[in-house]
Amino acid sequence: MEKNKMLVAAIQNGTVIDHIPSEKTYQVATLLELDQMTNPVTIGYNLRSKKLGSKGIIKIEDKFFSDEEISRLSVVAPNIVLNIIRDYEVVEKKTATTPDVLKGIVKCNNPKCITNNEPMLTIFHAIDKEQGVLRCHYCEKEQDINKVELV
Repeated sequence: MEKNKMLVAAIQNGTVIDHIPSEKTYQVATLLELDQMTNPVTIGYNLRSKKLGSKGIIKIEDKFFSDEEISRLSVVAPNIVLNIIRDYEVVEKKTATTPDVLKGIVKCNNPKCITNNEPMLTIFHAIDKEQGVLRCHYCEKEQDINKVELV
């Protein structure tokens, strides 16, 4: 057996999501609703990584994500890398970075917030991306991005 052989087969066209912290792999899969897809999906979990120690990787054939879908990912796993594959070649790399405003992604943890008592879209402002601090647009309660609940 070849020692340098890839653990996961290459895809012809689609997206490879790489550098996912291992413990976030299934959260990313859930957020992207991969269980609803009919495209072939490969999920690698606890793979060796020089950068992270261990990582997750997800390959989705014939699927390309919108910027909005990518910004949703940044809430769960900031700095993951999306490799856009066309004809077995990486044609573009995108890093999921937290947007300035998150709409309909995060639930406010303030039980008195209007978003928890009325059917409406949540809106959060990223006030400190480095520290992962979000502020609710309505009640102004701050939340740690690593402890948020997704809508």
